[in-house]
Amino acid sequence: MEWHYNNCVVSDDKDLLDLEIIYNLLKPTYWANDRNKETIKHSIENSFSFGVYLENKQIGFARVVSDQAIFSWILDVVIDSEYQGRGIGSFLMQCILEHPLLKNTKFALATKDAQPFYETFNFTERPCMVRKLTKDEQ
Repeated sequence: MEWHYNNCVVSDDKDLLDLEIIYNLLKPTYWANDRNKETIKHSIENSFSFGVYLENKQIGFARVVSDQAIFSWILDVVIDSEYQGRGIGSFLMQCILEHPLLKNTKFALATKDAQPFYETFNFTERPCMVRKLTKDEQ
């Protein structure tokens, strides 16, 4: 699917994604700075993945893990810092939340610093349990 906003396009076509750009977008983040390209590639293959393009250049990325019936987890939402503040991230989130295979699920995500942004999409903070990997599992 494709969605259009001004000169931007959001697409869920994995063939359009540029692994090198995604790696570079995720590298400075606090949540994905230790991921290698192979791990990122594997995560893309096993998720709904969304690219954001401006004049055929990829400037953003997000992915969703979902059972497509009850639950969806939003991850790796990132827009190139050069293009932030233009409503592109909000448009990307609207596309994710309205995707026909995901829209009827309950969405969740985790963030340390973007609560005000996600609150505009009716996300609220709730505690949850998270299992940490042991050293042997890493």
